[in-house]
Amino acid sequence: MAEVMIVGISDWRLAHSPDRLRSLGLGSCVGIVLYCRRIGLAAMAHVMLPDHHLAKSSFHPAKFADTAIPGLVDMLMQHGASLLELEAKMAGGAEMFPNARNHFPSIGKRNITTIRDLLNRYKIPIVAEDTGGHAGRTIEFFTETAELLIKTARSGEKVI
Repeated sequence: MAEVMIVGISDWRLAHSPDRLRSLGLGSCVGIVLYCRRIGLAAMAHVMLPDHHLAKSSFHPAKFADTAIPGLVDMLMQHGASLLELEAKMAGGAEMFPNARNHFPSIGKRNITTIRDLLNRYKIPIVAEDTGGHAGRTIEFFTETAELLIKTARSGEKVI
């Protein structure tokens, strides 16, 4: 029977088929999944901030986009995945307070941009994404099918 593994804020997990990965409450955070279809292996991170230099106290590499992506790649490769076979799906990065006056891009947009840039450097294609907007999301990745179920607070469910 498949186990559902919960990926908390600033956390990451690895799952083998048929297990699933689920992350709750993505607002400006981004849920990023890297996976290898051939061996049914996936890793998910719940990224909170774009850059580890924003750390004020405790440091966990899954918290930051610039350390989470290399960490996920290493984790997958240590379990038999090939960098050339990795694919990505992601969701989140919402603008949760669209009326707030700020001269800087939102954390959500910065998370998305940083993740895209890093995946591009690794040459990992983003197969599908559901990012931006103004609503929170919950995601669940199915290792058997490589489908990402997205539940959006105001829009219902969809699969990418």
